[in-house]
Amino acid sequence: MSAPNSAIAKILVATDVIDDAAMVKDMLNKEFKHVFVSTDPARLVADFEQHRPDVLILAFNQLEKSERYCLGLYRLCKAVHQHPHRTVILCNKDEVKRVYELCMKDFFDDYILFWPMTYDPWRLLMSVHYALRDMESLKSSGPSAAEFAAQARRLAELESALSQQMAQGGQHIEAANRAMKQAEQKVDASLEKFSQRLLNGEMPESVEVKNADSLKKEISHLKQDEIQQHFHTAAQSAQPLKQWANEFKQECEPLLKSARTMNAMAERIRPTALVVDDDEFQRKIIGKLLEAENYQLVFATGGIDALNILRKTRPDIILMDVMMPDLDGMETTRRLKAIPHLAKTPVIMVTGKSEGNVVVDSLKAGASDFVVKPFDRATLIAKMARALSAATAS
Repeated sequence: MSAPNSAIAKILVATDVIDDAAMVKDMLNKEFKHVFVSTDPARLVADFEQHRPDVLILAFNQLEKSERYCLGLYRLCKAVHQHPHRTVILCNKDEVKRVYELCMKDFFDDYILFWPMTYDPWRLLMSVHYALRDMESLKSSGPSAAEFAAQARRLAELESALSQQMAQGGQHIEAANRAMKQAEQKVDASLEKFSQRLLNGEMPESVEVKNADSLKKEISHLKQDEIQQHFHTAAQSAQPLKQWANEFKQECEPLLKSARTMNAMAERIRPTALVVDDDEFQRKIIGKLLEAENYQLVFATGGIDALNILRKTRPDIILMDVMMPDLDGMETTRRLKAIPHLAKTPVIMVTGKSEGNVVVDSLKAGASDFVVKPFDRATLIAKMARALSAATAS
């Protein structure tokens, strides 16, 4: 599903100055048909949920107001985490450095030098177009690198499975040939025993042998021209199967070579792990524990920060601290699990308690597993590997 184009894209302009809202709306109306404004602080959640914008434009004349608006929206509105959108902030020249830093931290997505005078009104339109393109690429991104790598590794297992099956097939063919040979020998022995009984006159009431030489010739003819011929034909019928198996393996060799190449490439792909913890010391500990492992680490300072990062980043696994001041791990997990493209992302809860209610609540929230502080490195790594394997197998 692609991102909305200019004809159907929804844009919400938030500010506390009605005249500023009207001015920005007029600029956007040049190219976008669905532009809405939100100027009542008491309706910040209701306006967002009503319009569900693709692009949110913060047109406050002070950066502090924009930050306060976003903080309130992210605290109070669940839809803001579940609905894909981009945030563009209009700032003045004295705030550019700070706004840049906030954008680099993913607090906002883009900024425009807008106050006190708008020298480049087209920059606003261009920024909205960029935001829509960015969402389009995110929505059409398909499987993550780790998911693709996991499937590539399974494809590489095809060679081993194929070789094993071919070997077993050859063994079955040889076993069938031996069984037919043994059956031929047993039939031959049975006929020999039967003819000997006839010659010895052991069945006088059933058969009377008048010419022993003639009987021997008939028995020999039966074995050679009938029974042995049928067994030989049956044994020969297995030869085309053996030839087909060898030709099939040769034809598969180029495909198996590609599978081996993909497996080698897959081994170089690093899964992304999002570590969510408000304690900088704990983030450093986790980073230290995982630095030797094949993970690309992304850090969030709390639940709201994590949900903000997840708007633009799709990690392969999440380590979620339970106790956080802004939005606890349980609620953060529930909210991210409600986002369709994140629903299957494994979450491992990190807690300082191992009580039963913490474990049960974690699983109810959608977590795959949990670890207890202080960390045991081997346990943490094993649980992450197990969760990733289960996620990519589904």
